[in-house]
Amino acid sequence: MRSPSRHAGELAAVLRPYLAARPRMLALGAGLAMLTVLMGMALLGLSGWFITATALAGLQAASAIAFDVFMPSAGIRLLAIGRTASRYGERVLTHDATLSVSARLREKLFRGWARPDAARRLAARPARLLFRLTGDIDALESLYLRVMVPALAALGAALLAGFMFGAFADGWLGLAVALWLLLCGTGIAVLVASRARRASMRRGLALERLRERVADLLAGQAELVMAGAMLAQCQAVASADARLARAELALHALETRAALAWGAGSALLLGGTLIAGAWLVDQGRIGAPVAALLVLLALAAMEPFAALRRGAIELGRSRLAVRRIAPRLRPKTEEGAAVGMPDAGMAVQCEGLALAHAGSARVAVPRVDLQICAGERVALIGASGAGKSTVLAAIAGELRPSAGRLRALSACWLTQRTELFQDDLRGNLLLADPSADDAQLWAALQAAGLADDVRAMRHGLDTRLGEGGLGLSGGQSRRLALARLLLRKRTSLWLLDEPTEGLDTRTAHDVLTRLAQEAQRRQRSIVIATHLRREAALADRLLCMQGGCLLTEARRGTPDFAAALNALRQD
Repeated sequence: MRSPSRHAGELAAVLRPYLAARPRMLALGAGLAMLTVLMGMALLGLSGWFITATALAGLQAASAIAFDVFMPSAGIRLLAIGRTASRYGERVLTHDATLSVSARLREKLFRGWARPDAARRLAARPARLLFRLTGDIDALESLYLRVMVPALAALGAALLAGFMFGAFADGWLGLAVALWLLLCGTGIAVLVASRARRASMRRGLALERLRERVADLLAGQAELVMAGAMLAQCQAVASADARLARAELALHALETRAALAWGAGSALLLGGTLIAGAWLVDQGRIGAPVAALLVLLALAAMEPFAALRRGAIELGRSRLAVRRIAPRLRPKTEEGAAVGMPDAGMAVQCEGLALAHAGSARVAVPRVDLQICAGERVALIGASGAGKSTVLAAIAGELRPSAGRLRALSACWLTQRTELFQDDLRGNLLLADPSADDAQLWAALQAAGLADDVRAMRHGLDTRLGEGGLGLSGGQSRRLALARLLLRKRTSLWLLDEPTEGLDTRTAHDVLTRLAQEAQRRQRSIVIATHLRREAALADRLLCMQGGCLLTEARRGTPDFAAALNALRQD
């Protein structure tokens, strides 16, 4: 059971940035929504009064001549035009404000995820995190559009109805009407929200699971067919769809009963108004036109409460979204390794560094003591699983040390896998330096050896890439990643994780030559994780790793260096 204080804290963490983003527009939109409801009620009541009064005045010639039809008809026209204008303004303002706030929340949420180890979490659960970024933010919109705004309008409707009944008929009658509207209308909404909470959460989770399984089905068709698991995956999709259908059926049934309850509450209010109005007319305390006004007000007063129906049904889904989003919206300290600055003249300093991957009880790197001078090139060599990439992740700030001390210069990490996006070439390059102009982009491409290939493309920098960089060869993709690395101007340390793995010998040597030239020209320090001879040859010092420990060290020009280099896999 989650405590009410924790629920309140999570709700405050989400609503604070939501309401603070466009407070005036959100408040004005809610005010116009309430004004629309009030003007609609006033229009209906005044129309009933006018029709009844006109009919009674027409019974006698004298009263027909003396009856003023212009003022009421002008009021009706004013209310009709005003209601239309306020409705239009309310729709424009509330939706514009909601879309704007949702965009800011998505950015804030994305930045909350863009922390150390984010790429690893995203790779593990891409569909789930994408659903958080889209579905959960969309679910928050109902808090404002379907809960706060209708609740404010319903409160205004209850107060207006109570005031009108009290002003034209009897004060106690006005108080009774207002209390009935508030207790009945709000009570039904609260009851519906309570009954719908679990089903609404189940629908949200079922929809998320369905999207995950459909995405897996579409993205992994070849693998599923080869593994003979296509039928099982289709059955999993059908199972998720069935769970979603059951949750939606339960919510639809509850929504129908809620509509019936509000209809019954409205009918009771209308019946009571008819009885009270008839008695007041019989007592001579009000006339028939006022009685018609009160009846039509009672008819319209419950409608704003019925507008809470969708918000109450979806409140459980919104609470689930709040619970999942709130931790990422709260200001908090960095989750990853707080990598401090090294001593002057040093690039990396590790003292008793121990590393373990998140969620794993096994220590990947028991202890590492490492000193790398500024401008030095160091290669971490060893078999796969020796801990080379784990050390790079820690230096990059992507992995929090479980023990020891780590200090390093600001680093740029070229990982084993080239990450390209379904965007144009310019957009993929600008990830490294959003302020770079085309001249700087072309200079980086030239330095990476990709400029001629891009010039040969019909659209140049505007050439669109498919998902994962589809449209480029492996060598071109790696060169594009290299160009992106070269665009990073504020980093003094380059971390290269098997930078030429999968490339042919000629392309690999060209990439490494360009890396060495640019590192020397820009005075960058380099740490390479590799098991290839051609990559290790770039280093001034070789550090051999095995089982997460540094075993040996060899410097260029020594027999040990040549022996360690010759022991590595050839091109």
